[in-house]
Amino acid sequence: MTTPLRLGIAGLGTVGAGVVKILAGSGELIAARAGRPIEVVAVSARSRDKDRGVDLSGYDWEDDPVALAKRPDVDVFVELMGGSDGPAKAATEAALARGAHVVTANKAMLAHHGQALAELAEGNGAVLRFEAAVAGGIPVVKALTEGLAGNRITRVMGVMNGTCNYILTRMETAGLPYDEVFAEANALGYLEADPTLDVGGIDAGHKLSLLAAIAFGTRVAFDQMTLEGIERISIEDIRQAADMGYRIKLLGVAQRTADGLEQRMMPCLVPATSPLGQLEGGTNMVVLEGDAVGQIVLRGAGAGAGPTASAVLSDLIDVARNFRLPTFGQAATTLADAPPSQSAAPAPYYLRMALTDKPGALAKVASVLGEAGVSINRMRQYSHDAGSAPVLIVTHACARADLDAALDALPGTGVVETAPVALRIEEV
Repeated sequence: MTTPLRLGIAGLGTVGAGVVKILAGSGELIAARAGRPIEVVAVSARSRDKDRGVDLSGYDWEDDPVALAKRPDVDVFVELMGGSDGPAKAATEAALARGAHVVTANKAMLAHHGQALAELAEGNGAVLRFEAAVAGGIPVVKALTEGLAGNRITRVMGVMNGTCNYILTRMETAGLPYDEVFAEANALGYLEADPTLDVGGIDAGHKLSLLAAIAFGTRVAFDQMTLEGIERISIEDIRQAADMGYRIKLLGVAQRTADGLEQRMMPCLVPATSPLGQLEGGTNMVVLEGDAVGQIVLRGAGAGAGPTASAVLSDLIDVARNFRLPTFGQAATTLADAPPSQSAAPAPYYLRMALTDKPGALAKVASVLGEAGVSINRMRQYSHDAGSAPVLIVTHACARADLDAALDALPGTGVVETAPVALRIEEV
């Protein structure tokens, strides 16, 4: 009889319970595809008594996930606890140190410690797989490490946080302000315990940093990413973008420049008719561009028990098949350091600000922009009261450094009442 692949699962939340359910319900199919059975031997979670909708009585229980990771009868430690440090990291290190394989959905841990963990895994003959850490059920890690391995990747781009996409599309379709939709998303359980991870762009930034490491052969450099969340997006921004034929998305972009590696996760305007512009609700989309293949668009569920557990199972089946691949597609010791870079490619920008309603205010703003080398394509002043005049400006294509210089100088005019909102207009 073929020796089964034995799992220890740490974390029995939505994803962990989902993995157990799939193995229980589709075990024969998975065994046929993997070439051997895949079985759970032990589990670990915070509480033994919680009803998780799945029978756990046949598995050993370990209160300490590190003890689970060290069990000699666990071939693969499945880390689904989350958290960049603490028990998740300690248990992952314990498993890799003894040569056990690790499959994880923990993007935060890999974004902060991916290089060290990859070197530990590869140094001990173990594999560290993380398909479930990026874009849920979308097989984007496999696409980069396998399907597109013969390409020189030129750009990685996408919408990688379903909660932010839900909030932005809900604001548009229902005509509701950000605060109201944020509260609605929170009540529905869409937000992390720390909502800043979602709406601040941190969660999506973690994912982008992992894809960038694979795509460009660099060490994970989340700390070098430009991050901006969606908290300042107003319903007026949504409406104005729609009037111009655009939609606002929290968009991640990673690409090499002449100076290093550009990584940014921030709200952008994208054409409403583009694949990214048509993305609705909590769905994710990743766009990969290679020198040989051109553009590949991957779309699907970015979270949830089924999609994320599906990604975990894909990694487990690869391990069962004895398929070995370096964590980030090439040996961790060969990954290069890439200095952070800001795109030199000019782009138009959308600006919104509130000005003091007095003669000459607009002229002062236009003068500051002009002195920085930023020319105005169109400008609109709309309904106002109480002495404050909301103003919308769309620039011609300009360098971000020039725009930043203008934004830094605007407070000195004495007519800008609120910090301007500046959104890149991305032609995709």
